[in-house]
This record gives sequence, C-alpha cells and structure tokens, in this order.
Amino acid sequence: MSERLEDIAVAMVANGRGLLAADESTATIKKRFDSIGLESTETSRRDYREMLLRSDEAMRNYISGVILYEETLFQKAADGTPLVEVIRQAGSIPGIKVDTGAKPMPYFAKETITEGLDGLAARLAKYYDAGARFAKWRGVIAISDALPTWGAVKANAHALARYAALCQEAKIVPIVEPEVLMDGAPGDHSIERSEEVTEWVLRTVFEELGDARVKLEGMILKPSMVIDGKKARKASVSEVAERTVKVLKRTVPSAVPGIAFLSGGQSTEEATAHLSAINTAHDLPWKLTFSYGRALQQEALNAWNGKAENVAAGQRAFTHRAKMCSLAAKGSWKKDLEKAA
Repeated sequence: MSERLEDIAVAMVANGRGLLAADESTATIKKRFDSIGLESTETSRRDYREMLLRSDEAMRNYISGVILYEETLFQKAADGTPLVEVIRQAGSIPGIKVDTGAKPMPYFAKETITEGLDGLAARLAKYYDAGARFAKWRGVIAISDALPTWGAVKANAHALARYAALCQEAKIVPIVEPEVLMDGAPGDHSIERSEEVTEWVLRTVFEELGDARVKLEGMILKPSMVIDGKKARKASVSEVAERTVKVLKRTVPSAVPGIAFLSGGQSTEEATAHLSAINTAHDLPWKLTFSYGRALQQEALNAWNGKAENVAAGQRAFTHRAKMCSLAAKGSWKKDLEKAA
C-alpha cells in the first residue's frame, strides 16, 4: 500500500467500498450492548469488533477502511493477532478516532466545541507507529431556527482545520467530519433549514482548511446529508438526494478525492436508500460512499446477541448490510433487491 496521502485517500473511497465506523466510545458501545443485555467489558468489546473484522467477504469486497477507537487500535484478537493486522490482511486500511468528544461551549447555550487538539501531534505519531493511516475528528453542529451561531460554526471549523493539518504533517489522512445534527435543539427543523445550515458549515470548513494549508487531495470529507429533523421527517428520498448534491456542488472543491457520508441517526434502510439516490444520475467530481456506524452494525449486533454460537449469524448480517451499502455507493441499490437478498 502506498504511503502517499493522496493514494491512501483514493483507496478509502475505492469504487463500491466504504468505511466501517467502529470507533464508538466506551460509553456509547455500552449503550449498544445494553440493548442486547450484554455487559460491556474489554473482552466483550474485543469479541464484537473481531467478529466484524473477520467477516472476510465484507472486509475484502465492501469495506475500504475501519475507524477504530483507541482501545481497539492496540488490542489483539483472541488468537493473539493484533486487530490492526486482521484489518490489513483483509485488504482494508486501519484508522483512528482522535478527538476527545464534543463539550459544551462556554457562553453558547446548546452548542458544543470538539476537544482533543492538545497533545494531538504526539498521539498521531503513536497512532501511525501502531498502523493507523487515517484519522477522524467530528465537529457537532446543533440546528434550529436560531442555531447554529456564527461563533460555534467558526470555532468547530477552525478546530477541524487544525486537526487536519496536524494529521497530514504526521502522514495520516484526515477525515473531516462536520455533522449537522438531525436531532436535538429540538430536531424539528425543515429540510430547507438543513440545506441552509449545511451549506454555511461546509463553506466555512473549506475556508478554514484553506487558511490552514491543508492539502485537499489528501483528505476525505465526512458530512451529514441534507435531511429534515428527526421529529419533522417529511422529505422524500429523492429530495434528500437532490438537496445534498446541490449543497456539495456549491461548497466542496473538486480536488477532494471523496466524500463518505455519515448516517447520523438515520435508519439502516434510510441511510442505504439516500446514498443510492445521491449516486444515481448525478455527474459528480468526487467518489461518494459511506462511513457508517450503527447503520452498518445494528443488524449484526442483533444477530450476534453477545453469544459465541451466533458469530457466523452476526457476520452474515454484517456482510449483507455492507453489500447493500456497496450497491448504494454505486447507485444500484433498490428496495426490491434488498428484500430479495
């Protein structure tokens, strides 16, 4: 595998392949495990993620890279093989979440700033030595009739740009993730409001990336789709696709090799359908693919249910969903195909 940032970025969005976001924090994965009645321990977290990473068909054919939580980057599989090596052997690229979470922003009610820049250069060197070749940082943007504020948009865009520059200096491809939330604050916004805010956020992010001298050819954008609030949901699949493409064309330079959408609270089928519609009948300068967490994993988690005898069932469920997302990345997923598969 080439070590050039540009080559790694292109490989991350290779045709029909996308990213598995397996970087849930310890607190978040505990909530997922609570849903199946499983205690979250270092071993149970390892076993679950190893099940996904050893899904050979999915990893070789549909998954280009895996975003890991720091614990997982340094973990070994049950047989002693480093999980990073399991990923590499499957022809996929190991990555790492490097932010330390979104924290309340002083004097900005209901808005957050993502932390983790202090000491990041040293951590990136450690992650590179451990095998990570790309990283992820998530900026969280609350949306309502009154939010976001200029201060919160500017602060999060600036942090994303500083992070991206540090990554590239460390020979690591940055995934730049500005997420305009579907829910919260209070999650009843219209798709028109989502389009307005998403365009503003992406425009500001790329201004900050330019000021930080980030090499656009060596990064991946991970945005939210233009979608109405979780409590409003009226927009059709085609409208989400049209508005998302319109905003991307207005804001994202063609030098960026690829865009890997987050699922952002969408259901599994919604995230798949929207991605396929976005990739259908649009002439675009970037590869458009997926970087899904729950939308890729939920079916596998339910099938596995924390039991060793269900590993094969969990892997089948993961492979099925990864294949559907792969078809969506090619613009060829259809609901009837999903039902027949």
